[in-house]
Amino acid sequence: MAFLWLLSCFVLLGGSYGCGVPSIKPVISGYARVVNGEDAVSGSWPWQVSVQTNTGAHYCGGSLISDLWVVTAAHCEVRTSDRVVLGEFDLSSSAEPIQTKSIARVFTHPNYSSLTYDITLLKLSSPATITARVSPVCIAASADVFSAGERCVTTGWGHINGVAQTRPSKLQQVALPLLTNTDCQKHFVGSIYPPIQSNMICAGASGASSCRGDSGGPLVCQKNGAWTLAGVVSWGNPFCKTSSPGVYARVTALKSWLDQTIAAY
Repeated sequence: MAFLWLLSCFVLLGGSYGCGVPSIKPVISGYARVVNGEDAVSGSWPWQVSVQTNTGAHYCGGSLISDLWVVTAAHCEVRTSDRVVLGEFDLSSSAEPIQTKSIARVFTHPNYSSLTYDITLLKLSSPATITARVSPVCIAASADVFSAGERCVTTGWGHINGVAQTRPSKLQQVALPLLTNTDCQKHFVGSIYPPIQSNMICAGASGASSCRGDSGGPLVCQKNGAWTLAGVVSWGNPFCKTSSPGVYARVTALKSWLDQTIAAY
């Protein structure tokens, strides 16, 4: 069934918009900084979604992985009364060609607890229309390896200052190096947070960071020329210090649950 799902995605896309290959190319400074980030090129991260309340307030990010499915974080506590906005770049603009989708089903990982297994699948009520500004990201395979030092990118509309809690209107992007889980744990010794586990992956501690409002959004790395979802923004330093890494749900460790859930529903 997983094969049939992938085949249907290819047929839907008509071969025009393969996963993880934006039609509008991203431009990343330094291959760059969503504290110390920079404005993305509008439309260059076409899988980025804004998860909003039914009144239109952005509160979490997410990633489109097919015309009907979005990945976000469990701690976002998304409800079916909320909505998913695709093709968004400037939250303050009413002129963008966005797609607003209601949510049919919310599937949270059954083992989610205290920011472990921090992943949720959203099934949209109707399929997204795949365009140059709206297309899916590739999903990491269970066997994929993302090594320490590899530079990946996270995007979102989260706070750009963890203390002042200021938020941007335009989508921010930042390139971050991956850390080993052992090195990541050193930043959180004695903290209130759970130990770094195998279902987590860390990036940052390099002068930039994800922050509140980025939760649920993508951490993408390039594999074979395509951007691949390696992580889902989960947690980090409460003040979003750029000397501390961000922690993400590790997609390779959660891939089987994603596949099983999509195949069943």
